Amino acid sequence: MADTPTAPVVVIGLGRFGTALAVELDRRGTEVLAIDGNPAVVQKLAGRLPHVVTADSTDAEALHQLDITAFHRAVVAIGTDIQASILTTALLSDLGIRDIWAKAVNAQHAGILSRVGAHHVVFPENDMGERVAHLLSGRILDYVEVDADFAVIKTTPPRDVVGVPLRESRLRSRWGVTVVAVKPQAPAPGAPRGFTYATPDTVLAYGDIVLVVGAIDKVERFAETD
Repeated sequence: MADTPTAPVVVIGLGRFGTALAVELDRRGTEVLAIDGNPAVVQKLAGRLPHVVTADSTDAEALHQLDITAFHRAVVAIGTDIQASILTTALLSDLGIRDIWAKAVNAQHAGILSRVGAHHVVFPENDMGERVAHLLSGRILDYVEVDADFAVIKTTPPRDVVGVPLRESRLRSRWGVTVVAVKPQAPAPGAPRGFTYATPDTVLAYGDIVLVVGAIDKVERFAETD
């Protein structure tokens, strides 16, 4: 199978996270093979996913029978059974799966997953908790962490940058951030009503929505400025 952005994905473990992931991938047009060891779970999802099967992912022979090696991308979404999560990840690595994502429940679990072959380790509950915490504080309207110390936020501009061109606002020197797009609260007649790229000549107004990128501590400080 071709290793492209829409290449098929195998999702192993159909709890809340695995099910939501498999269903969303399918909705977006990605072919998904969904696997769970519980027949009742598989039966429940049979009407929502075109390819969902019951199998023991810790059994190498079962994975061979499912032709898992035809997939280049796999997600181990097993949550509560840490032993099964680790063994499944190790088997996928042994089978040569080139891009393995695995769900971890704690830092120790994550470390072991990485050592046995996971290329990406995710903490769905922890990541969502951090995101909601950001949304509940200050003027942050949306928050996406794109690296360990870098984020994009949606917020409103502080008073110090309102009414002057961005080139004169000294965003970089004062806050260490960059405004990349703006959605005017009251667009001029005939102007786009959604987001447009910000330029050095862009003048922000009260109530505008801006997308700001920068180090996490810096974008947080910018969003907390009155």
